[in-house]
Formats: sequence, C-alpha cells, structure tokens
Amino acid sequence: MPRRPTKCRQSLRHQPLTFSPFFRTVALVASYCKASHQIHESTFHKKSPPNDAGNRSINHTLEEKSEESESSDEDSSEVVAQADFAFFDPKPDDFHGVKVLLQTYLDNKLWDLSGFVDLILGQTTVGTVVKIEDDEDNGVFSFITALNLGRYKDHKCIMELKEFLLGVGLEKDVKDALRLLLGEEAQNVGLLVSQRVVNLPPQLLPPLYDALFDEISWATEDEPTEECRSSFCFKFFLLISRIYKHKNADQRKGRRGDIDEAIIFVHPEDEIFHKLSLWSFSFPLHTEHVATHELRSYRLMGLVMAIEAGKVSTFRKELHSLIDEP
Repeated sequence: MPRRPTKCRQSLRHQPLTFSPFFRTVALVASYCKASHQIHESTFHKKSPPNDAGNRSINHTLEEKSEESESSDEDSSEVVAQADFAFFDPKPDDFHGVKVLLQTYLDNKLWDLSGFVDLILGQTTVGTVVKIEDDEDNGVFSFITALNLGRYKDHKCIMELKEFLLGVGLEKDVKDALRLLLGEEAQNVGLLVSQRVVNLPPQLLPPLYDALFDEISWATEDEPTEECRSSFCFKFFLLISRIYKHKNADQRKGRRGDIDEAIIFVHPEDEIFHKLSLWSFSFPLHTEHVATHELRSYRLMGLVMAIEAGKVSTFRKELHSLIDEP
C-alpha cells in the first residue's frame, strides 16, 4: 500500500531546542562535540534521486564551520548548504544508514541488529526514513517506526531485545509491569523506535511523529488482512531512549530550582513522553560517550517508558506547542 500523499515545504533554520538555559548550553555543546564527525560525513553527501510518490519535503539550511575556521581565528569561514529533507517509506537500500543509527540502541550488547533492521525496513506501510532530497549517497538522517512485539515475538532480535530489558536489574514491581507488556500483552504493544543524528533540525519532529501515528491509524483500516490490521491496534507503546542523569540526582530532587538539571533528555520529545508515561525506569549504560565540560557531573543512562496509546493525541499537541513556539 503506497503512502498517502502528505506533502509540505517550509524554510527552517536550526537552533538547539531546550527546556532550560542550562540545557540550551548543553545541547549546543553536545551537538557539536558528539555529532560533528557524523554530520560532516553524512550531511553533505549526495544521495540518489528518491521515488517522490507521496513524499514530504522540508527545506532547511544547514550550517557548519569549515576545518580552516576551527584552526584559525583570523581566517574564519562558514560552509552553508541548502538541504531539502524528505520523508520516505523504508526500503532495502536504507539498511546501512538505519543500522548505523541503531549501533548502540541496546547499549553494547551483541545481538541480531541486522535482523532488527530487516524488520524495520520490511514494514513499509508504517515507518518513515528521513533523507536529503536529490542526494546520491542515500544517507539516512533519521527514521521512526513502531513494531508489534507480539507479531514479531519469534524473531531472534525481538527475543534478544526482551532478554536485554529484563536483565538490566529492575525492582520487582517495575519488572513485573515490563514482563506483562513483553509477554501477555505483547500483541497490543508497539515498540516505538526513533533514532536520528544528533543535530537533526527539531522542526522535523512534529511532522515525523504525525506521519507515524497517522500511518498506524490508516493501517488499522487499510492493511490487506485482519491479522495485519489488528497488529496495529496498539494499546501501549514501549520506548527505549537515553538521558543524562546527574550523579547526585536523588539528593537534588528535594532542592527547589535544581530539579530541571537533575535529568537532561537527549531527545526533547522524551520529556513529554516521560510526563505522560504509565511507568518508566532508567538503567546504567556501558557505551562510551563524549564527556563535555558541561556534562562532567552527569552519566549517560538508558530510559525505558511505557505509554498508553490513548495519550498519543496529547503528546502530539504538546510536541507541536513545544517545537512551534516562538
């Protein structure tokens, strides 16, 4: 089933999206430190002309300082590139780009990542890949999808993902709640997977999430079989993400004015998800990450959240308000 046509074009200029002056500084520094190499390689590549049927394009100006400007204060210059981001259905050619974005999805666990990517790319009616239009390297800047945990329960990658989540050392009540969603309720649970390069323009987020949830709704009506249609009738969404947690976060909770700095959400939309979540838990990660001066008092943590599907409309409204506010 082809994607229903949903096109829009707008001029965007990227600025760090934050929830506090502190986070504004951290986001700016972290985006340059963590993503400069990755974006330098992928942003200015040329990608093959995509199939434009039903694609959504968003115009955006990308700015990056050249290497010469970093090495010399006297002779500074900027490289400015005009980029048209477009939304596409997943396809096999996206395998490498999607896999790169998922390298640390389950921390440093060795698991069937290739099989997981195959599931994502095989589900073409629900899911979106973000690329630069008319670029010839086919690089992937972001993707989003939702996989039914019951439908794919027998796949090795899903079994390993469940094993990973249940093995991170949880309190009994949280582990029981998680085990319920991974087991008895799995057919009603969508694993919401959203990965992207660090400095992707935040203005892309509302249309990206709108596309996902619209496609889920359409799939409940348009998929060819009753089994497929029912597999998108989610009651819950499960998310695996990351946060920066202050090393003394537990002691800081009681201090007025400090709570905004106790947790830094790597993805801005995760703060909305966290607020709306049925339950959530964090766990330590072993993956190495760039330690900036601003993050010296923080540790990178995994974050798992369970969201009731009935909260999606609220999430969409709050995300638009967050991103679209002046």
